[in-house]
Amino acid sequence: MNVKNYLWGKRGGLPILSFPAVQKLGITVEEMCKSEALAADAMVYVAQNTATLAAVSPMDLSLEAEAFGAAVRFAPMEVPAITGQLVSSLEEAEALEIPALTAGRIPHALETVRLAAERITDKPVIAGMIGPFSLAGRLMDVTEILYTCYDEPEAVHAVMEKTTAFLIAYANALREAGAAGVMMAEPLTGILSPDLAEEFSIPYVTKLISAVQTEEFSVIYHNCGNSILHMAEQLFSQGAAAYHFGNAVPLKEMLKKAPADTLCMGNIDPVAKFSAGTPDEMKQAVAELLEDCKEYPNFLPSSGCDIPAHAKWENIHAFFEALS
Repeated sequence: MNVKNYLWGKRGGLPILSFPAVQKLGITVEEMCKSEALAADAMVYVAQNTATLAAVSPMDLSLEAEAFGAAVRFAPMEVPAITGQLVSSLEEAEALEIPALTAGRIPHALETVRLAAERITDKPVIAGMIGPFSLAGRLMDVTEILYTCYDEPEAVHAVMEKTTAFLIAYANALREAGAAGVMMAEPLTGILSPDLAEEFSIPYVTKLISAVQTEEFSVIYHNCGNSILHMAEQLFSQGAAAYHFGNAVPLKEMLKKAPADTLCMGNIDPVAKFSAGTPDEMKQAVAELLEDCKEYPNFLPSSGCDIPAHAKWENIHAFFEALS
């Protein structure tokens, strides 16, 4: 399925919505992240009980770093997080091995997509995955990598080559498992300067998109950094089928910079509105967003980022009601 063509002109929304399903299934986030059957059940629940235009697999951004050997911290109701630093020097970067797709919980993620795609037949299944620079940051430490870009850029490039190669293989495997596309989260690029993004992120993302995107398999690029408005031209040059922006991004301003044939999604605050707000506040936020972006047929409403597991279901339903 061509996801961009499918979504273009549709009335409705596509929030990054999976983890709140744990409330309805009576399970924990940790259980969901360790069981392909439960993760698929969550996707099916969202697909069947909301008006979402597509089903998005859990956005667990620890999966890919874990496959490389990074340590993961689990907690019952929190999304898994990477701890420690796996790569701290050029020597370690050069010695880093690209993992097989059998490493860590990668088989779990692939099976989740396969099971979901078998059961969700009325809308596309989109797989969540991390982007190459954000993956490198989890391997090198998200703070340390910013210094390393200046102090030892060769190490960052060495890791980027390997994260990109791995993610190309992973995206292709997700396609074979039944995904119509991937939602690729590259938030760490959002805190780079445009010059650093041009060196350490843009070329690698472009390479990945060129390698995996086809007429029937789409890459949706997600970035929630508040500085990305200043690198809009570079981001759109990457060639993704669609772009998804966080609530820190002035979406109307980004739409002004977007090519007219490029689908842009966003960006209701997942914490302030989906989690902490009220249904009335949600409806007002959606109405304001629709009014702000009404001139742009290439706009599709969404959450600003992944919706937390504790988000209120009355607010989730209010989001869709405001779009109906």
